[in-house]
Amino acid sequence: MKACGLIVEYNPYHNGHHYHFQQAKLVTGAECMIAVMSGNFLQRGEPAIVDKFTRAKIAIQQGIDLVIELPYFYAVQHSELFAKGAVKILDSLQTDSLCFGSEHGTIDDFNALYHFITENQKDYDLYLTNALNQGHSYPKANGIAFSKIGGENLAIDFAKPNNILGYQYVKNIYDLHTTITPYTIKRIKNNYHDQEITDSIASATSIRKQLLSNQTNVNDLSDAVPSITKEAMEAYKESHDSWHYWEAYFPLLKYRVLTMRQDEFANIHGIKEGLENRIINTAKKAESFSDWMELLKTKRYTWTSLQRVFTHILTNTYSKEIDVFLAEKQPSAIRILAMSENGQHYLSTKKKDIEVNWYTSSKQPYPYQAFEERVDHAYYSILPLASQQYLTRQAYQKPIFKTPI
Repeated sequence: MKACGLIVEYNPYHNGHHYHFQQAKLVTGAECMIAVMSGNFLQRGEPAIVDKFTRAKIAIQQGIDLVIELPYFYAVQHSELFAKGAVKILDSLQTDSLCFGSEHGTIDDFNALYHFITENQKDYDLYLTNALNQGHSYPKANGIAFSKIGGENLAIDFAKPNNILGYQYVKNIYDLHTTITPYTIKRIKNNYHDQEITDSIASATSIRKQLLSNQTNVNDLSDAVPSITKEAMEAYKESHDSWHYWEAYFPLLKYRVLTMRQDEFANIHGIKEGLENRIINTAKKAESFSDWMELLKTKRYTWTSLQRVFTHILTNTYSKEIDVFLAEKQPSAIRILAMSENGQHYLSTKKKDIEVNWYTSSKQPYPYQAFEERVDHAYYSILPLASQQYLTRQAYQKPIFKTPI
């Protein structure tokens, strides 16, 4: 039974995601579609607009067979670690292929790029380190190193976010010595950072912006998301009275920063020497989260990297505990958020080959459970108490299950 992996965030699941899913299934010939999905906090250091259970339920209703949680310590990271964690999970599940969306859209060029950089690895690493030491962001430093070794002739634009992630997926597929075959689908009709909905396939950024603009009703999203997404998100908002976005966490985050001790800052994952002073000084002046970010960001500290730091502050995540998890050669366990009958059948047919334990309820040992519970409590903290209690109880329930229609 052939399986194809998708590495996703579904924030929220929209028509572009559905196009990617359908095309991936077509080009790979897969009989089981596995989505490795970020949990309640995302790669760019943002809270997901609705929680992971809602997003997993939407995905399974749209045809995904297995939704696996990408643990926080991999999800809220720069592209290389984000990709490594997801590829490790897919490899441990005996996945045959990985299909990612990219602005470039040609897999042969990604393969050629990997082999080119590998052949020039020593020089590439040197240029990358120098660029980072000069204060450039990680994506910018990658682009500089790539150009220095003559890689611009390979025609993959490292300024495009999905190209960056796509290269890291391919790199980790080969570096981890997996048997996964990479594929890519070209992103169509929109760009990742587009701010406005102009077509039925729109960016998640534009969809969230419209939702959060004066708390727009879900039905005002035109045809940019499937009806299942609209219904699920409308139900979430009605039940819990809020979307999740940084402005809602601003008072709590500011309180955390202004009451933390100096030694606590030093332990927080992602804090570099001196950054804590800048964070504290700007916190005293900030009137909103966006205002704070404008005061704080620099050439060296990008909006995305700062959001990841703020996420680690909010969740009280220390480097030493992250480092323990990152040192694992393969995941200690895999958490299933949702599955179809077909996904369940895939797991049963591969049971003898899959060495890692999969987690489906609190009765099974899950080594990341205490860590993830703390993250989830931070995420749900902006909601009414009844909602917090209800949603945190989901962690102790079996995964969402969908039978064939």
